[in-house]
Amino acid sequence: MLILSPLMGDMEYPMTTITFDTHKFIKTLQEAGFEQKQAEAVLRVISESQDALVTRDYLDHKLEKELAPVRTDLAVLKWMMGFIMAGIISLVLKTFF
Repeated sequence: MLILSPLMGDMEYPMTTITFDTHKFIKTLQEAGFEQKQAEAVLRVISESQDALVTRDYLDHKLEKELAPVRTDLAVLKWMMGFIMAGIISLVLKTFF
């Protein structure tokens, strides 16, 4: 089953879902001693918890999107530090030579 995340905008990243036989699940719980309402409640909790599951690709994309501005800032800082170091070195060399 493929569910597209509304958070991704125009990009299509599949969200993880787990499909299973709910009737069999409830019957198994009832055989283990659960009452009908208890088994249905457990099933409901498991089904609702699937909404929070995401794929690794989705997380990687979100991380890349969040880190892009940081990487840009770091690149600018590296260049600035390079120019500052070059200026300091040139002043030191000018002083002694």
